[in-house]
Amino acid sequence: MNVKILEKNPKHVKFVLEKATPAFANALRQIMVAEIPIMAIDYADIEKNSTGLFDELLAHRLGLIPLKFNPKLFNLREECKCGGRGCSRCEVVFSLEGTGPCTLHSGDLKSNDESVKPADPNIPIVELLEGRTLKLQAVASLGLGKNHTKYQAAVVGYRYMPQIRINKDKCNVCGKCVEKCPEHILQKKSGKITVVNSIECPLCMYCVDNCEKDAIAVTGDSKNIIFTVESTCGLSTQDVIRQALDILDKKLLDFRDELEKVVK
Repeated sequence: MNVKILEKNPKHVKFVLEKATPAFANALRQIMVAEIPIMAIDYADIEKNSTGLFDELLAHRLGLIPLKFNPKLFNLREECKCGGRGCSRCEVVFSLEGTGPCTLHSGDLKSNDESVKPADPNIPIVELLEGRTLKLQAVASLGLGKNHTKYQAAVVGYRYMPQIRINKDKCNVCGKCVEKCPEHILQKKSGKITVVNSIECPLCMYCVDNCEKDAIAVTGDSKNIIFTVESTCGLSTQDVIRQALDILDKKLLDFRDELEKVVK
């Protein structure tokens, strides 16, 4: 199995997984979306709120603010030595206070742990009009995306590598496939139809449907899979992928151990 990077930055990566299987690709995607521990605000204790938003809506907004954190420093509550009662190894406390006129942003959240802070300080939380006040404390902890969307680590999609074949004997170079292709993958040049950039093909089949001579065939190669990963948390895409691979590896080892118990 090989990996070919197509695009890369801290929050987005696009790569080709070569010589893979759909089963492996799906398992990797599911883990990246649902099973990586992510830090997010779990609940809020609102002391004063004379803003135009209900307490529940404020708490919901706070929970969706992505937080930067060091995954090596924190445990899931159910795995913490404190037994889930709450300690510095499984919880972080934020405070937020303001009086209008002003707009409170994610950067106004004050953390009791300097290593944990909003990934973007410019996310608007609430606008305070003249004389309006807000004062609250919020507790953040690790969680999994399969339990709540606010703990989702990334938006992940994959598709099979497109394969476009043009039968030169059947093709009359009418150009209809070129006109109908939404991504301009095909081009009419020098009296023939050529493929410009097959990797961008969305497999929409417009070219196939509009070819009266059945001269074009588009298929997906299930052994070469294009992944797109966009981080929605405080971790980089590289960290999301690494953690997903570590979790998948652990699952396979646990499965092997359980299987050995059965077959013995």
